[in-house]
Amino acid sequence: MSTKSAIRIPWRQRAWDGLNVLALGLFALLTLYPFYYIFIYSISDPSEAARGVFLTPQGFSLDNYRAVFREDNIVRAFFISISRTVVGTLLTLLGCTIFSYGISKPFLPFRRWMYGAVLVTMYISPGLIPWYITMKAYGLKDNFLLYVLPGMIVAFYIVLIKTYMEELPAALEESAMVDGASYYQILFKIILPLSVPVLATVAIFNAVGQWNSWVDNLYLASTPKLQTLQLLLYSFVNQQNAAMAMVTSNSMSSQNMIVLTPTSVQMTVTMVATLPILLVYPFLQRYFLKGLVLGAVKG
Repeated sequence: MSTKSAIRIPWRQRAWDGLNVLALGLFALLTLYPFYYIFIYSISDPSEAARGVFLTPQGFSLDNYRAVFREDNIVRAFFISISRTVVGTLLTLLGCTIFSYGISKPFLPFRRWMYGAVLVTMYISPGLIPWYITMKAYGLKDNFLLYVLPGMIVAFYIVLIKTYMEELPAALEESAMVDGASYYQILFKIILPLSVPVLATVAIFNAVGQWNSWVDNLYLASTPKLQTLQLLLYSFVNQQNAAMAMVTSNSMSSQNMIVLTPTSVQMTVTMVATLPILLVYPFLQRYFLKGLVLGAVKG
């Protein structure tokens, strides 16, 4: 006859665990509250929110979002940011995957030199002026390709993908070659399906970087047709009154005039710029840690 005895935890251990939970809870609250504050401010009535917002929206209203999306510049900038994120991420995955698969083959001539040349870019930056001159010489100034072509090969992603591929069993490729498969068939039909974790990790890194990028827009895309949402937000932060005047210009012409404030415009555009990444991340998060760990076991 066996009896189960409850494990008695010393009171000091329980007190320590409780203190840890409290500390981590406060840290999580401090981390989440700024985003929550931006959200409740953006859905508050602008005039009431100007008097202060703390835990709940002040006079629930979606007038901020109506006014922001009524402005053509913001809608176009949102589309440009979405386009560069999707196209740029796909091209980066394609370029880095093919390059990584090639240099993972021991028989490739000069593969160590090519790999080393890529790794050097992780530690040495050419600087802003040489970068600007190079991009302009390639004809990328005021060109949408500016956003997607320069990032097709990224050293950090190459390290992750190459290392992950080298961990896959070599017998898979050997058996496919016996059946007459080419290297491209092996890559796209065997290697890629097995590399989903590391590719999802790279996709998250690159998508977040593409979505948040605005420096290339600032220096090389002067036309408003190529303006990204992030540069528009940067302009709003630095020119509050001008931003409010631009957004409210269309609101003034509507039947019901919407009275906005510079802060309400900033908060609303910040939410618009943040939500897409937050909506995509949960679908790829389960691959993130696995791909990052397995792709960085060895260099």
